[in-house]
Amino acid sequence: MADKYDYYQILGVNKNATDDEIKSAYRRMAKKYHPDLYSTKPEEERKAAEEQFKKINHAYDVLSDKQKRAAYDQYGDENGPMGGGFGGGGGAGGAGFGDFDSFFGDFFSAFTGGGRRTARPNGRIDGDDITVTITIDFMEAVRGVQKDIPISRQEQCADCKGTGAKNGTSYKTCGRCGGTGRVTTRQNTIFGQQVVQSVCPDCRGNGRIITDSCRSCGGKGSIKRSRVIHANIPAGIDNGQTITFQNEGNCGKNGGMNGNLILIVNVRPHALFKRKGYDIYFDVPISYVTATVGGEIDVPTLDGVVKYKLSEGTQTGTLCRLSGKGIKRLNSESRGDLYFTVQVQTPTGLSRTQKELLSQFEASLTPNQSPKQKKFADFIRK
Repeated sequence: MADKYDYYQILGVNKNATDDEIKSAYRRMAKKYHPDLYSTKPEEERKAAEEQFKKINHAYDVLSDKQKRAAYDQYGDENGPMGGGFGGGGGAGGAGFGDFDSFFGDFFSAFTGGGRRTARPNGRIDGDDITVTITIDFMEAVRGVQKDIPISRQEQCADCKGTGAKNGTSYKTCGRCGGTGRVTTRQNTIFGQQVVQSVCPDCRGNGRIITDSCRSCGGKGSIKRSRVIHANIPAGIDNGQTITFQNEGNCGKNGGMNGNLILIVNVRPHALFKRKGYDIYFDVPISYVTATVGGEIDVPTLDGVVKYKLSEGTQTGTLCRLSGKGIKRLNSESRGDLYFTVQVQTPTGLSRTQKELLSQFEASLTPNQSPKQKKFADFIRK
């Protein structure tokens, strides 16, 4: 094993976790570190997520396989007591074994179940998830929206019920393996005689042989179809968040569960509003006169324009808050807040008369009416 890390810790489960718990944890962690979510992130963060995603997939590959998991639990390595030596095979040809990987794979079976492999190639196989990315507008994310998502997925063939056989009945039990999908052989090795199991060559592990293939699916048991999923995007969803639609992915095999449809939501930026969590921030320009004498200004919100009363002497950079005017929280009726920063605009292109009036106005001011200017002037004089 190249990487020595705790597979259970990687998936966030304990060592007694069931197969369903492991699968659920894998899907949760895979969604969290899926490369599509980090496509716009800095390179260092993107590479870290890719590395974690690889670890998650490797951990699931081991813990979802009964044989590998048993070896990992017993020896701390899915390759058994000799670690990476099993399955590496590098340079093994010189040892005189024609198939080093196969030899040690067969030898390893003696450690994981009384000399017999327990893998079942004809057992239940869950379908793969499908990941789709969509882009919606800022206000669609704020208010919620329904989108039609076109997908292409593998669906169980209705004519053969996933068996691949005509009418679902045109098959027979494999005579060589008796329907188990595996054959038992004995091999003499340097460690003595070992009883090993391998995939049945006649039925290729299916346990049955099709006598007449289904014409609809060509004997595959599934058909690729195009579907449209009506997706309800909840109000308050943020950029990069995902929505999982259970059982809308590719079909399973041999009675396995369907995969899920994982929808990654990208949100276009708004021309004015900037989102931080469930709060909204933006700037509001006001005139020099309004800042000086105060008064009502128009403030845009998600629900329309509202009036806001500014106090006289409002300084540029003042942060104002409208409680409960932000974005609706997911699965809640509460909302964040709206914040706007006042930006006092200095007038330009003044006429001579306007300049004279401003000069007269400034001359009429006392130092205490501009405390920051007074403090700064006092500092310079010192």
